[in-house]
Amino acid sequence: MDSHASTLSEVTSTLLRPSKWVSSYEDIVTKNSNTVGQIESALRSLIYIIPGRFRESELPSECVHSGVQLLSLYHDSLVTRVISQLPSTIPRPPLSPHARYTKYWTIKSPQYRNIALALQMIQYTELLWEMLARRRGEKVRRRVIIMIEIAKALCRLLLLRLTNSRPLVSPPLPEREQDPRALETERDSGDWNGMDTLSSDGLSELSWTMPRTGLSLPSLPDTSDISNYLISKVLTADDVKPPKSLLHRVSGQGQLAEVLYILRPVIYALALQRWSGNKRSWSPWLIGFGLEYGSRQLAKRDLKERVAGGLRGLTGLERDELRKRGWNMGWWLMRGAFYENFTKQWIKSTAERLKGKPLLGLLGELVDDYEFLWENYYFSTATL
Repeated sequence: MDSHASTLSEVTSTLLRPSKWVSSYEDIVTKNSNTVGQIESALRSLIYIIPGRFRESELPSECVHSGVQLLSLYHDSLVTRVISQLPSTIPRPPLSPHARYTKYWTIKSPQYRNIALALQMIQYTELLWEMLARRRGEKVRRRVIIMIEIAKALCRLLLLRLTNSRPLVSPPLPEREQDPRALETERDSGDWNGMDTLSSDGLSELSWTMPRTGLSLPSLPDTSDISNYLISKVLTADDVKPPKSLLHRVSGQGQLAEVLYILRPVIYALALQRWSGNKRSWSPWLIGFGLEYGSRQLAKRDLKERVAGGLRGLTGLERDELRKRGWNMGWWLMRGAFYENFTKQWIKSTAERLKGKPLLGLLGELVDDYEFLWENYYFSTATL
């Protein structure tokens, strides 16, 4: 009887220890990083078809979406921590320029890491906060929008200062690019008399591991794939640059352009509140679009004047960020007066034409479901 009681006590104490569950969960995530990533992607895809399927579905849908995004952020930190703890002798695949840059600043500056994390959490939950505020009335919703935009702008201005006036990247934290289990598997792969059999990239290779240092000499590729092997080993200019040099510092009109870009959402939100009685008013749209377009042109002019080679002398990370900001400007077609006067009618007529047609009819229904979000929620089309 005493043994049963002691066993029950041990089981109960184990179940009641949160740290035990947390460590088990973290172990599962880090050992199955790819599978967890696929589950996250599947949940995000499922969320896209929930709006409009039942009454007031946008709120539970956004709750799930925000939860998945925050959980993904937590998983990213777990994977990063595990990879950083692996022995230095384990080879790691090269990181993307974005990951190199953001990883450098998160390690160098704890303040950068904390502020960037806060900014990401706000972005992942902003639409949810707006939906909750809308239930308290339109005035409360507009105030919450302005407060959120001010909080994000303050975070971005602090990041601008902490990086010594370097333009912001999106997202400001490194994304998950490596699987710790795959790295450990490569380390623990078969070892026979110091010779490791490798099969990455479809090549059958042998590499010699030096007994004293434990380092491996590079193996020769298969003769039928020498060209691809050599191309994969070519270093670009960005590969040899220090991480912080992947973005040029801005000054003068370049710094003014970045500050305008950061403050644009706040000014646009204030303009929407000023002309809140008329959705078709062009004033907020022209102010917001003008600030974003003006800041972009000012930044490009500054880069042409300061960077050797002009826009052709930009790093890959700078080109990616400029391209991303350019594509994001397309969302102005879904905002304010432009949406109310032009895009809305075009979307409705297109959705009506698609209805009743095989497969395309599903797309038309999906557009109808999302129309409510585009019309009533500010953050449904926000890009910054």
